[in-house]
Amino acid sequence: MIRRLFLWLPAAILLIVLVLYPIVATLSLSFITPSGVGLNNYQSVLGSHDTFNSACLEQGPPCGTLVNNLLWTLLHLPLTLFLGLFLAILLQNVRGASIIKSLIFLGMVTPLIVIGVVLRFILEAPIGIVPAFFGFLGIPSLDVSWITSPTTLLFGLIMGTVWSWTGFSMIVYSAGLTTIPKDYFEAARVDGAGPVAIFRFITIPLLMRFIQFAFILTLITSFTALFSLIFVMTTGGPGYGTTTLEVLVYQKAFKQGVFGYAAAMGIVLAVIVFAISIVQQRLLRSRED
Repeated sequence: MIRRLFLWLPAAILLIVLVLYPIVATLSLSFITPSGVGLNNYQSVLGSHDTFNSACLEQGPPCGTLVNNLLWTLLHLPLTLFLGLFLAILLQNVRGASIIKSLIFLGMVTPLIVIGVVLRFILEAPIGIVPAFFGFLGIPSLDVSWITSPTTLLFGLIMGTVWSWTGFSMIVYSAGLTTIPKDYFEAARVDGAGPVAIFRFITIPLLMRFIQFAFILTLITSFTALFSLIFVMTTGGPGYGTTTLEVLVYQKAFKQGVFGYAAAMGIVLAVIVFAISIVQQRLLRSRED
């Protein structure tokens, strides 16, 4: 018993120091305000223009840090999951697929800071590939420097994260495809099922747990893992154009020094991600049943 306790002790210490203590400290800090202890920070976060930035509704989308997070998620999440699934199926029986997958996966192992620096050259006119491409197509409205417009810059950043994260979902789906017996596909073809029917009734149901895994991690990325890219590229500007909640937490804590407010905003962000994950798990579970 004592020996087993000593074996678990290092892991328990790391869990307490690196996970439990920061959570408890952040939660307690979120209730501390200049006037005392209470829920004022949460009331300020939920009613703040910094969070929802309703004033920028008059200027057109994108607007508000939470709106930017939601827009990022609504584009980044489906594109990443679908492209990963498409590539995994496409490369399933291709010679040299491991080399191709390794090249695609490079985006995942490349630091977001490096991706941000590369994106600046890609999106900035006149040397950028993206504005030059739209100039070649004769679309002058997009033949501009994408880093000066909030709308184009946000979409450019989203495309960068889609490229970065697609390799991860592709690897997850590729691993899932290896768990499906080939006899299922052969039996379906013998029964006259076409590619669409096989994909709908065999591939998707048997990949559901892998889809759920990729969904949750990609969702967390959309809300919490974009700081490095945004900080290098724009620091949240112009205006609130590319400011997401995690960037706003940094600005409030380390630039304005309102740590209680920033902690409350971090807790709200964690609750949003947790709530979406629970809803997604319930929906997939009900579909499996």
